[in-house]
Amino acid sequence: MQYRRLGDAGVKLSEIGLGGWLTFGNAIDMDQARAVMDKAFDVGINFLDSADAYARGKCEEVWGQLLRSRRRSDYVLATKCFFPMGPGPNDGGLSRKHIMESCHASLHRLQTDYIDLYQCHRFDEQTPLEETIRAMDDLIRQGKVLYWGFSEWPVEGIEKCLQICGDRFYRPRGSQPCYNLLTRGIEKQVMPLCSKAGIGQVVFSPLAQGVLTGKYRPGEPFPADSRAKDDRQNQFIKRMTDDKDLLAKVQRLATLAAENKCTMSQLALAWVLRKSEVTSCIIGATRPRQVEENAEASGIRLDEAVVRRMEEIVA
Repeated sequence: MQYRRLGDAGVKLSEIGLGGWLTFGNAIDMDQARAVMDKAFDVGINFLDSADAYARGKCEEVWGQLLRSRRRSDYVLATKCFFPMGPGPNDGGLSRKHIMESCHASLHRLQTDYIDLYQCHRFDEQTPLEETIRAMDDLIRQGKVLYWGFSEWPVEGIEKCLQICGDRFYRPRGSQPCYNLLTRGIEKQVMPLCSKAGIGQVVFSPLAQGVLTGKYRPGEPFPADSRAKDDRQNQFIKRMTDDKDLLAKVQRLATLAAENKCTMSQLALAWVLRKSEVTSCIIGATRPRQVEENAEASGIRLDEAVVRRMEEIVA
């Protein structure tokens, strides 16, 4: 496993990270969860990403149980807040009240004293940005959070955030966008802006929720153990698996994978990791073998000719 710094921060994250979205506390039981987490540590993954909204807190609870026997310095733990965690008017968003209450609740569920990377899960148009920044700054000064970041923020929000932070407040160190061979919206503005500001990208869905693994073939039934077949996980993947032309294009990547002596999953992850702006690719997994296969993508470097061919195939 190779490791990269989170932007210009000193902390180092594994190039492949493990995420809990849709899986931990939801699609897999405790024994499966333990097997997946154990394998992650076995292959050198040290970056673990969750959110309070994942399975409505259950993901964090499961992770708290799985990690309590681990040495805290051996992993970099990330979680998020923003989405509603209750029916009240202050149970969501990025107000100071909700951030503080969410952080304390996450610390309790995760059974830890601090969060390495605390992220604003989305941009909050209804809360003054300085209020959000001050709350994050205070959590860092209190030692409850080491670094803060954001997920899927618009470029205008990032620019304004950096202006407010200036030299007064701790600025964000992590950006968590969706980024893969099929979803490249951050390349034009977000990546250059964050790179200049020393913000690293910890990207989610690098395999396009499994579509880039090649397991979904046009006109064929989905594999019985796949995300697309599981109603607990398939609510976001359907728009891609319904696109038969897209699935046919993805199948053409198999030849490139074979030429580079890797699997389609490893090829897709290596394509993401070709970018120096990317610190880590966050994968989801229900089986240890998936973790092992994806971890082997760390260190694979594709030449420019292969990158161009991949992009031409799915264009």
